[in-house]
Amino acid sequence: MAMTNSTKQMTTKQKLPPNPFQHEILELVSKQRSKAKKVEILQEYANDALKVLLIWNFDDTAISIIPKGNVPYTENEVPVGTDHTSLRYEYKHLYNFVKGGNDSLTSLRRETMFIQILEGLHPEEAKLLCLVKDKELQTKYKLTYEVVREAYPDINWGGRS
Repeated sequence: MAMTNSTKQMTTKQKLPPNPFQHEILELVSKQRSKAKKVEILQEYANDALKVLLIWNFDDTAISIIPKGNVPYTENEVPVGTDHTSLRYEYKHLYNFVKGGNDSLTSLRRETMFIQILEGLHPEEAKLLCLVKDKELQTKYKLTYEVVREAYPDINWGGRS
């Protein structure tokens, strides 16, 4: 039985709740088959936190100063909606973790702050932030620099560090 265009649109036009987590947006983007649909979803759910994460991940001049690899933190296991913060709020502190953002911090203080943020986030948001720190977002989500650049032409790439 062939799918009609209206049936296809219904299956790919999934709606997220208001103010979705960043990982929910990226999961929805990953489910899209075409570049145009990925761009459309990124534009529909655009927010400052998402743009900051994508810049950190895809801009070669946004250099992470948190050590690469696994971060020793304890996942926040409380039920969603009770005691989690989100990247939509915490993104304002991410400048502390890239070169040139806050060079006055000691490595120990910076890494402690990073762990504290991870431990307060929804577990999927924390995993997302760890991927971004290592510029490995595309290992989990089907997303490319070209798609991000097309979705957000207002982002100035380069010259960050």
